[in-house]
Amino acid sequence: MDDRLANLLGVTALAAHDRMRAAVESGLPAGGAAPAALVHLHAHPGGTIEALRHVLGISQPAAVRTVDRLVAAGLLERRSGRDRRSLDLHLTAAGKRATERLHARRLEALDGLLAALEPAERASLRPLLERLVASLAADRAGALSTCRLCDRAACTSAPGCPLQHTA
Repeated sequence: MDDRLANLLGVTALAAHDRMRAAVESGLPAGGAAPAALVHLHAHPGGTIEALRHVLGISQPAAVRTVDRLVAAGLLERRSGRDRRSLDLHLTAAGKRATERLHARRLEALDGLLAALEPAERASLRPLLERLVASLAADRAGALSTCRLCDRAACTSAPGCPLQHTA
């Protein structure tokens, strides 16, 4: 076991989380699960509150409150679902723009961390991170939860998402 490597990874992960969270929550009327809800519904429009709560790892009442806040902010709308009992969730035009800004702020925050590395070091880091990411989920549900703040366009470019379950 390499205690120093594990510690360095932990510090880096925490710094990345803190910077990313601050970036994705800025400019949104609601924090918490709201940014991940927008990102997930941008990539997977028409999901239900139940599906969304599983991806976000929150309770049903918390998912309803998140959706209510996003609807009130004009970022999300409920539409009739497959049957009379269900509602599908869709981003509004403002919700799509907010998600695109969120992705840009996320990229800027994470690029700031990577700025300490030379281009060749970044190139060496990419395959290592792809291997780590590929090991983070064993099924589609786990992958969707893991990727709840991912920029789908960046991830699906060649060679594709390391978590093949997201397709």
